[in-house]
Amino acid sequence: MLKLHYNLEKLSMGLVAGIIVAASIGGIVEIAPLFVIDETIEMPDDMRPHTPLELAGREIYIREGCYACHSQMIRSLADELDRYGPYSLAAESAYDHPMLWGSKRTGPDIARLGGKYSDDWHVAHLIDPRSVVPASIMPAYPWLMRPLDTRLLSDELATLARLGVPYDPEMVAAAVADARGQSQPDSDAGDAVRDRYGDGIAVRAFDGDPSQLTEMDAVVAYLQSLGALTDAAYDLLAGETE
Repeated sequence: MLKLHYNLEKLSMGLVAGIIVAASIGGIVEIAPLFVIDETIEMPDDMRPHTPLELAGREIYIREGCYACHSQMIRSLADELDRYGPYSLAAESAYDHPMLWGSKRTGPDIARLGGKYSDDWHVAHLIDPRSVVPASIMPAYPWLMRPLDTRLLSDELATLARLGVPYDPEMVAAAVADARGQSQPDSDAGDAVRDRYGDGIAVRAFDGDPSQLTEMDAVVAYLQSLGALTDAAYDLLAGETE
């Protein structure tokens, strides 16, 4: 085998052909399953899409490059299960465009971050990370307290609906109102967003001030939704441990 490889290296065109064949086989192995992805991924009955406010927070999360340091993919390794919780399911990212899986971790994986810390903790952490985690190397994001630009929210929901995310026309039309409503507890707008997305969503002033809608509201709402869009992973883990 080594002699064959040595001889192949002396033939430039033969080596190129070998590389193409090897890359083609690898590509087919990776791409072919995507043609039957609808048959291989079972969507949980309780799976919901992100609310408009959470979706806006996700866009800011991507804009600020947070994905470069925080993966959202818990692998089925004992130490990861102990630290982060149930391993990630493909169905949990079915509505994500783009999906944020990965294995690069400068900071911890955040696939199960929702509910782990309070809103106040997240706000303090984003404004000054070292105020709550002295050894943190994360940069500060104090500008997230500025008002949230909601002008493109309806268009974003409409685009995602065309890609298969279950946003109906009513959700698209009410995107801006729902974003504001989710940050205004005890309001009619807050009740309306619960009616559209379910009673399980968090409706509260994420940045502590219900009088204004900020980027901080959006980012914290998104972070609190991670791992909370469905209980499928926890149900699966419970079934495996019985």
